[in-house]
Amino acid sequence: MRMPKRMFAIGMIVLATSLLAAWAQEAKQSEREAMYYRYLEFASYVKGGSIEPHWMTDGSSFWYAEGAPDNTVIWKVDPKANTKAPLFDTARLRKAVAPLLGHEPPYQGLLFAEFTFVGEGEKAMKFAVENKEFILRLDSYAITSAPALSPAVNGRRARQVVRKGLFPWLDLREELSPDGRWFASFKDHNLWLHSADDGPSRQITTDGMEDYDWIGQRGEQWEGPWTRWSPDSLKLAVKKVDYRKVSKIPIVHYLKATEEVEWIVYPRRGEARPQVELYIVEILSKRQVRVEIGEERDQEIFIVPGWGPDGSELLFLRKQRFNQWDLLAANAATGSTRVVLSEADINNWWQPEILFTLLEDGKRFLWISERDGWDHLYLYELDGTVIRRLTQGAFPILRVVGVDEKAGWIYFTAVDQQPPYNSCLYRVDLEGKRLTQLTEPIGWHDIEFSASKQFFIDTYSSVDQPPVVELRRADGRVLQVVAKASIDRLKDLKWSPPERFVVKAADGQTHIHGVLYKPYDFDPNKKYPVIEFIHASPGSIVPRTFAGNWWAVSAQAMAQLGFITFIVDGRGTAYRGKQFREVNYQQIGRYEIADHVAALEQLARNRSYMDMNRVGIYGASYGGYMAIRGLLVAPEVYHVGVADAPVADMSERSELALDPPPNLQLAGNLEGKVLLIHGTSDRAAPVVHTMKMVEAFIRAGKSYDLVVLPEQGHSFTGTSEKYAREAARRYFQEHLKP
Repeated sequence: MRMPKRMFAIGMIVLATSLLAAWAQEAKQSEREAMYYRYLEFASYVKGGSIEPHWMTDGSSFWYAEGAPDNTVIWKVDPKANTKAPLFDTARLRKAVAPLLGHEPPYQGLLFAEFTFVGEGEKAMKFAVENKEFILRLDSYAITSAPALSPAVNGRRARQVVRKGLFPWLDLREELSPDGRWFASFKDHNLWLHSADDGPSRQITTDGMEDYDWIGQRGEQWEGPWTRWSPDSLKLAVKKVDYRKVSKIPIVHYLKATEEVEWIVYPRRGEARPQVELYIVEILSKRQVRVEIGEERDQEIFIVPGWGPDGSELLFLRKQRFNQWDLLAANAATGSTRVVLSEADINNWWQPEILFTLLEDGKRFLWISERDGWDHLYLYELDGTVIRRLTQGAFPILRVVGVDEKAGWIYFTAVDQQPPYNSCLYRVDLEGKRLTQLTEPIGWHDIEFSASKQFFIDTYSSVDQPPVVELRRADGRVLQVVAKASIDRLKDLKWSPPERFVVKAADGQTHIHGVLYKPYDFDPNKKYPVIEFIHASPGSIVPRTFAGNWWAVSAQAMAQLGFITFIVDGRGTAYRGKQFREVNYQQIGRYEIADHVAALEQLARNRSYMDMNRVGIYGASYGGYMAIRGLLVAPEVYHVGVADAPVADMSERSELALDPPPNLQLAGNLEGKVLLIHGTSDRAAPVVHTMKMVEAFIRAGKSYDLVVLPEQGHSFTGTSEKYAREAARRYFQEHLKP
């Protein structure tokens, strides 16, 4: 039976319409994904707005390089004259160097972005072009060839990594002695010295062995520096760590020609902890002086602040469970110690080096304490006597950034609580008077003082304010804008600033803050699935700067695929005072998800475009635990989750909680979709956590998805990083259907 022509025509119209709609949808999705990848490179669309100052010998002037390699300019800024001018005559320099190169120099600007002054008076400098070194006289522009570059930097040995950290920026590196002669290093479980001039090496200790070696095996940031040189370059303060009774877990190297099993120490909660010893090692005699650190077996030692000015005492911090801190001073000759002060109210446990600032007289120090509920400054004698409190108020101090003892000023940054994502520079005198705010509460400020303490560089930005670099006098007066970011290229991204929001925590009273991201083609009349990016650790992840952190970049990029994404800091995070921070102290996993659910529900109440029937949650590491936990304790809220490198069962790992609620026993609560991504060589959150979570899902009869990344650690790199990111993207697109 033949189809009537009219019906055939209608069918073709319907088919054509469907195909056009499908093509349009595919084209739109292709555009969205293209925009997603561009937003992952968000920082590259922001030009300028940051400098790396190199301070000069007058204590106030500095130089910095600016521009791409084809048009580099090196500027000299003189704060006293308030001038900014090119440090070099580019045309003259290029003309002078051409005969020595044997050809016309490439590009149009300077041929280098780094150099070093040689001799006295900063009248000559050394630079390198095409692997050749030259010396330039600044008065005459006479250029001579310098000796050929050696594998060492400027004829000196390059600083080496002595132990890999969990992340590249946590790698432990050799430490150069104050006299510039030796690098303190580590090899085969022992201490070594390597000549800074690439000369012979010396082994300093011989008693190190596997699982009982110098330095220790973790190399995490909060352990602080691994060694401290004495001021006279004759002694080293260094830890020796005994792991012999600590539990071990296997890491399997599957990609070797023959598979290998590596056993790594992994302290489990409630079991034996690494036992730390502290020594002062004399490099000439190789004598080891053991420092008395007490009989407590479960403690951590931080070699900060370091040596006193005359080298007779070593100052260090001791942390005991739970959050009991002691500042001790050790006699360098005998190892006997005295307690300078004891403190239970420490907030910045992950940055112990900022707690203490020794004054120039070597007899007094500044101490940051949260004893009244907020981080504030106290002035002490080195014998532990409190001289006076210097600051007070309902705001937390971040760090001391400068001390001008001659003028009697202490300079510090602190958080403005309205909102708590702006910081300012302040100063107060040594009498605790004349507290003065020196910068405006706009954005997050990064401060760098000149050696003279007469000037400082202020770099600041916020989530909606591009970076600006200002030169200021010590009293806060702006001298000049040194650099300002251009965001013209963000027009290509159709970018609009993220939305800041304030909602109430689950207690119905406490205000919590966050940011919300929308797609580049946002239409308030449409419905969008929602993804929360969560970490919920005692730190804080809501972005404070324009380019933001990893979370901000990822959340903003994911939104371009057609999602509403947001980040919120619930109770228990930093920068809000002791009462806010300690809500979940020793209570990890109990209150965080409730706060985040409360935030999500309040956001959706006034934003009809947020589809509460399609909600995802994404976290990594500590946040991976929270992402899984959100799916298990609030399955009616979170429908799809992705957890990168999760510490799936915090009850086994965390020493910050007395009895953390486990996720494993709640596996049967899973109603949505979950993707677990883990590297097989993760040392911080070993893949065993994910394997146990997988087994819990199997026993509960729950479906899960898993991506395994061979030989990847806690931070994914290279093609594996791209693969993991793509897996997360596809997972949310497939199951939340933007």
